[in-house]
Amino acid sequence: MSEPDEVDLEKPNAARVYDYYLGGSHNFAVDRQMGDEAIAMWPELPQIMQANRAFLRRAVHYCVEQGIRQFLDLGSGIPTVGNVHEVAQLAAPGSRVVYVDTDPVAVAYSKKLLTDNPDADIVRADARDPEAVLDSDEVAQLLDLNQPIALMMVALLHFVGEDAHPREIIARYRKAMAPGSYLAISHATDEGRPDVADEHADLYRQRTATPMTFRSRSEIGAFFDGFELVEPGLVFLPEWRPVSPSEVGDNPERFTALVGVGRRL
Repeated sequence: MSEPDEVDLEKPNAARVYDYYLGGSHNFAVDRQMGDEAIAMWPELPQIMQANRAFLRRAVHYCVEQGIRQFLDLGSGIPTVGNVHEVAQLAAPGSRVVYVDTDPVAVAYSKKLLTDNPDADIVRADARDPEAVLDSDEVAQLLDLNQPIALMMVALLHFVGEDAHPREIIARYRKAMAPGSYLAISHATDEGRPDVADEHADLYRQRTATPMTFRSRSEIGAFFDGFELVEPGLVFLPEWRPVSPSEVGDNPERFTALVGVGRRL
């Protein structure tokens, strides 16, 4: 499959670098170079990204258990093993999923992956523009916003700076969500490893079009305004409903991301 014409092969892309961390194949030399630089300064990064993907799977399973059968995944990135539609449709066949991303590579590969799946699609749109996302043909065809949905903001909001007003963005999505819907967030935090957080943020600021913003626990918690956090609340990546105690380990703060799932009031 040829790459979309508008792909910039000279600048690393956060979605493709994330794919590289996860061991995926939908990335370019420039992405791998940046990924290797980041890993050199922060060797635990691949494990952190794998823990983030594991949280996504657990959050989807939780939402399915609560009766959710439709998912809107913002900033979905490159399709890799364990995507939302794979997890949800295996647990509850017929679950409907709409992915959202701006990266042409992520959209092109997702379109190819989902060709034979009538219950999943992707829209190329900016998650920071809720109206464009919610008014898209893909959402209209697959999701019933009068019924509860799960809104996935996994590893997304730390790429949304304060100048974009992330709390206002979430509030606009919340307004469109039926009571009983769920919001899942994972977000990089400077708690746990402040010694490398600033250096890592500088790398993304200098090399990509999507600089990172590390936020505090209180700042991330504020994103759940209008939602009731489900147990265990806002915790480090492996602490959210682990399958086994061994997943948590002795120092969960080393995973440097806070996660939570909230129910729309």
